[in-house]
Amino acid sequence: MRTTVAGVLLAAGEGSRFGGPKALVELDGQTLAERGVGLLRAGGADPILVVTGATEVQIPGTHTVYNPEWRTGMGSSLRAALNALTSPEDASPEDASPEDAGPEEVGAVVVALADQPLVGPESVARLIAAYRAGASVAVAAYDGQPRNPVLLAREHWPEVIATATGDTGARAFLRARADLVSLIECGDTGRPDDIDTPADLARITDTLTDRLSRRACSPTLARGPPGSDH
Repeated sequence: MRTTVAGVLLAAGEGSRFGGPKALVELDGQTLAERGVGLLRAGGADPILVVTGATEVQIPGTHTVYNPEWRTGMGSSLRAALNALTSPEDASPEDASPEDAGPEEVGAVVVALADQPLVGPESVARLIAAYRAGASVAVAAYDGQPRNPVLLAREHWPEVIATATGDTGARAFLRARADLVSLIECGDTGRPDDIDTPADLARITDTLTDRLSRRACSPTLARGPPGSDH
């Protein structure tokens, strides 16, 4: 088994309901694209590909994959990422060359969406752990309901590429091959809330503010763990 797991952040949309590309929207001092990359990186994915389309996104240490068919939906962005890992010349690096990514060594990808900023890094780590334990398709679940992120082993990429259309992404593949899917409960690691409208952004901003407030008010969290001053 190839043990390297890449991260793919889908960030190509124009954000028609939001009023502009969501990848560049700022939340708590970071763009949604930067938060998505941070999620994948902190969870253990490497290399990381960012699929762009409606707007330019440049994040150091990532590989940019431009999807010329971004208007057709998320499916084409997923195809672009998997094709780039299969044919590394399709990926344009920001801080590294495609060869540095070692695409032939990548055994699986974890796919995340730029507009779900409350998803926690531990969800990515759990999917990667499931893959290294033998799962070839792993999906983060919240209270038993499958959402994102999703891990896809390399052996399934051709079928995913063939079935990923419109805004469904890998959904057609996951439904057709339900016998392969390992649901990994991640409800304790974060939430898969989408940002589709400005109202969604306001609600999620309030959620983050409330979390920070609770942490600041907690004596244990304020002090940190024993020995943290050393």
